[in-house]
Amino acid sequence: MRTVIQPQLKFGETDIAAIVIDPKSRDDIPQLLRGLQYIYTEVSLRQRIFAILEEVMPERAGGKGKASNKTGRPGMEQWKILVLGVLRLGLDVDYDRIQELANQHKTIRQMLGHSDWLDEHRYELPTIRDNVSLFTPEILDRINQEVVHAGHQALKKTPKKA
Repeated sequence: MRTVIQPQLKFGETDIAAIVIDPKSRDDIPQLLRGLQYIYTEVSLRQRIFAILEEVMPERAGGKGKASNKTGRPGMEQWKILVLGVLRLGLDVDYDRIQELANQHKTIRQMLGHSDWLDEHRYELPTIRDNVSLFTPEILDRINQEVVHAGHQALKKTPKKA
């Protein structure tokens, strides 16, 4: 029952591609969000990264392999894990700061798929810790390789020429 991202927008929700990120800001959060927005808007890159994110699953109770994404209770979407994991590693912050950003930062909440109004969903610290810890350095490395490859394609250069 765990999904990468909900395909249908909810009432009042902003499409990730339409989120306005301040282009004049020199802070690091808008830069990270622009990178995530680029990943989402480039369809072929998004598909490759979503395929990697489908592997981000918790262990079954009793340690008998990974949980199934087709059964059980719904967990945090992998897109949200990616957003919070990138912020955690990119900002080099702890889970308490990630909780504060996820609950209070308007643009981050939009990137997580929450509407601007009447959305009172709050992220609890154990939920963030349990889910974002699934975003391992190996997963990040694989996503980085896909992003670098997409950058080379955008520049029309092969890795040898770069």
